[in-house]
Amino acid sequence: MELTAPRARSGLFVVALCFLTIVADGYDLIVYGATVPNLLDEPHWHMTAATAGSIGSWTLVGLMVGFLLAGPMTDRIGRRKVMMMGILWFSVGSAICALAQSPEFLGAARFATGIGLGGVVPSAVALTVEYAPRTRRQIYNGLTLTGYSLGGIIAALAALALLPDHSWRLLYAFAALYLLILPVMYFSLPESVNYLILRGRTDDARRVASRYSLDFDAASREHAVQPAKAVADGAGTRGYRLLLSRRYVGAAALFVITCFCSQLIVYGLNTWLPQLMRKAGYPLGSSLQFLLVLQLGAVVGTLGGSLLADRFGSKRVIVAAFLVGGVSLLALSRPLDVGFLMIAVAGAGLGTVGTSSLTYGYVATHFPASCRGSAVGAAMGLARAGAILGPLIGGWIAGSALGVEWNFYAFALPAFVAAAVASLISRSKPVSDSAGPEEIPGGVALPEPIN
Repeated sequence: MELTAPRARSGLFVVALCFLTIVADGYDLIVYGATVPNLLDEPHWHMTAATAGSIGSWTLVGLMVGFLLAGPMTDRIGRRKVMMMGILWFSVGSAICALAQSPEFLGAARFATGIGLGGVVPSAVALTVEYAPRTRRQIYNGLTLTGYSLGGIIAALAALALLPDHSWRLLYAFAALYLLILPVMYFSLPESVNYLILRGRTDDARRVASRYSLDFDAASREHAVQPAKAVADGAGTRGYRLLLSRRYVGAAALFVITCFCSQLIVYGLNTWLPQLMRKAGYPLGSSLQFLLVLQLGAVVGTLGGSLLADRFGSKRVIVAAFLVGGVSLLALSRPLDVGFLMIAVAGAGLGTVGTSSLTYGYVATHFPASCRGSAVGAAMGLARAGAILGPLIGGWIAGSALGVEWNFYAFALPAFVAAAVASLISRSKPVSDSAGPEEIPGGVALPEPIN
């Protein structure tokens, strides 16, 4: 009796699972910004704008810790395990947030929740890039990272529907339901082929590659023994050691600065936009609508930018998008008609949240598989210093005598800085795109591949 090979699965199956995990990240960020006005009015808590900003920043400290730990962990124990641990941790942390009885309790719970989320994103980005067709990596990554904006949209819609008549605690309790995705991931999420090869599990790697129609030989060549020159440049190592080698450390630093600026804007805006719009005279419902429009603009920026990046290169698209975001934020500092105001908010989402997603995809395709998780984790983790600073800046300005427009000035400046820094990233070809070293003596850069 002849046995037939199991039917091949599409890489979109992996993208779908990664997408669902990113939704959690977006929901968690936006749900806090959406509930800040209610938290400020919580009886007996006596919260101030500065306290709310501090709690928002504690969440991001947790994310920073999670990213820095999860990045190298994905290169050591595998993407799959780290993603499942992160989802479990996030779900439990969200349930604890719903039970918070004081600002300090909530701040500690948000910190713990952030650690769990920190394990999700680097693993999801690394897996998405690996299971995507080589010429469609950015659009697959864009599809995955739109989960961030979709999570924000869900949080904004839930806030619009529930906050007028229900407690803010209900929104955090919903996030705990993410625990239900774990059984699906346990039985269906594949491990990284590159990780399996690195661990010497060649038969398992070949089996997974066949199941998902991946090029096993190309993956194997990424980890072939390199000539002495390549080893000296760091190609014979992996994880943080490879990332900090002479070949990659310059690009890694530029990526961190770019992500720092984008995270400052993203987390500052998402935490304070509803309150800023209330301060400008809009009722709570209208203020939450602006948060929704911001996320819709981010979806357009992520998907549209990803398509353009696959065709014209990531760097050009990212620089242009940051400029759009900066100009939009400057426009928000001025009185505008409602139509132009909505366009400016959408442009801010396109050029900040959406561009942040594109940047992570650029990081994942710029570095080889042997340090991809570490590169994404380092960029996200170290950039969280900007994410921590964003809510603090918003809280400081909101609690000062400065006008609302100064918040938009403060968030527009990093967008222009990010555009300038991103333009300096070398267009060198990553090791993972060939079987051998590609660096030319003397530092001459090769053309950037279309990823």
